[in-house]
Order: sequence, then C-alpha cells, then structure tokens
Amino acid sequence: MLSAPAMLEREVKKSIFLAQAAPVATPAEAMEFIASVSDPDATHNCWAYLIGQTYRSDDAGEPGGTAGRPILQVIEGQGFDRTVVVVTRWFGGTKLGAGGLVRAYGGTAAECLRTAPRVPIVEMAELTFGCGFSEHALLRARLEAMDCQIVAEEFGADSVGLHITVPAAREAEVRTRITDITRGQATIRAVEEDGAQGVGA
Repeated sequence: MLSAPAMLEREVKKSIFLAQAAPVATPAEAMEFIASVSDPDATHNCWAYLIGQTYRSDDAGEPGGTAGRPILQVIEGQGFDRTVVVVTRWFGGTKLGAGGLVRAYGGTAAECLRTAPRVPIVEMAELTFGCGFSEHALLRARLEAMDCQIVAEEFGADSVGLHITVPAAREAEVRTRITDITRGQATIRAVEEDGAQGVGA
C-alpha cells in the first residue's frame, strides 16, 4: 500500500494529465479524497479505488472503459491495495481516440504509482489476555521484541489485562511465549476483527 500521497503530471498531445494517489482504509475515505482533489475547471476527473475486495471506477465523461477501468487495472497490476487514484485531464485540443485515452490514463496512473513510496501490508491478529503484576514488565518487553503492539492495558486489583496486535504469521509463537511467561495461567482470546496494516518503511 502507499505510505504517503503521490502525484505525477505529464502532457500527452497537448492535454495535461495529473495523477494523484493516496492510501485509504474505507470507500468513504476514497470518495473524500476524490472530492478533495478533483478540479471542477478540468475537462475530466477520472478515478478508481481498490480496498480489499471492494473496488469502483469512474470514466467521468470519457468514453466508457477508457479511463476509470485502466486506472483500476494499474492499481491491481502493481499489487496495490487500499489505494485511490484520481487522474485529472485538461483537454489540449487534440482528440486521443479510445486507445490513446486508455494509454494516457493508465500510463499516467502507472507512472505515478511506480514512483510512489510504499509499505507492505502485514496481516495482524488481535489477542487479549491477563497476567500478574510480577509478569507484566517482562511480558511487555518480550511482546515488543516480537513486533507486537500494545493496544490497551487495564489494571485490576491483582492482575493486568492486555489487548495486543501481533503479526498473524507470529501468532502461534506469541501465544507460546505468553503461556510460558505466565506459566499457563493466561487465558488468551482472539479478537475477531479482520484487519491488516502497513508497517515498516
């Protein structure tokens, strides 16, 4: 996924094409981005987004299938997810034809994404469990060393409840470590929430 918004402008037969891309988590976020960067004075503001299994594209007045779909195919083809791309066109007086439009919109989007900063998407699992005060500091240190993130802690009268996220690939290892440190006393529960997040640079 993108780690930051990206932008690229190029000229094709006197028409100016400006691609703007951004990371998004929901369709609502994608639509907000589209609305915020679309230029009402431009000839066309064509766009597409892909978020997991959800996707949409819009030719915004260009001939059907010549703008939105090529942008979407570029997002998929370059392996991006949770990404929205808007390609704005200012008409320069020369018609490009259907094939020319596909190449112009798809090519501008592709070049923008090729040069954009990205981070891998790592599937995360969420777990909750409790531990004694004597084990708390050691557990925190071990969990952080295993790329876990402490989401919340709840201090009770004689124990601490923890809510953590852990890379899904390391969940079994983390569960074993928690069980070892708490000498089998911790009841570990999975928080059922389908989620992934980008990590690293």
